[in-house]
Amino acid sequence: MSAVLVDSNVLLDVATNDPVWGPRSAAALAAFAERSVLVVNPIIYAEVSIGFDRIEDVEAALPADIFRREALPFEASFLAGKAFRAYRRRGGDKRSPLPDFFIGAHAAVAGHNVLTRDAARYRTYFPKVGVVEP
Repeated sequence: MSAVLVDSNVLLDVATNDPVWGPRSAAALAAFAERSVLVVNPIIYAEVSIGFDRIEDVEAALPADIFRREALPFEASFLAGKAFRAYRRRGGDKRSPLPDFFIGAHAAVAGHNVLTRDAARYRTYFPKVGVVEP
């Protein structure tokens, strides 16, 4: 069974009942849950946790029996740094690597797909990663 890293924007669409993206993201999550392993890493977990006051609420939103937790591989951190360097050389203005670089690099190293609404960045800096939009 393949695995898909679920970007925080998709998870937050569902958690916040976003009127525009919520239904599409919920449908995509349900479809992938039937045929793939849903994965979150510490970066995604941190981004989702911003909207919650208690860790128990985050755990309820990301139940471990549905979302497999994976550590960020060191190889992914290296690749994230290289992608960030390419971003800066293209005129990017951020001073430290963006979360998407770590998520995309994790997917690249682990052979996962990414379910996200921010497909352009992933496709630009991680062209071999399968990117799926809700």
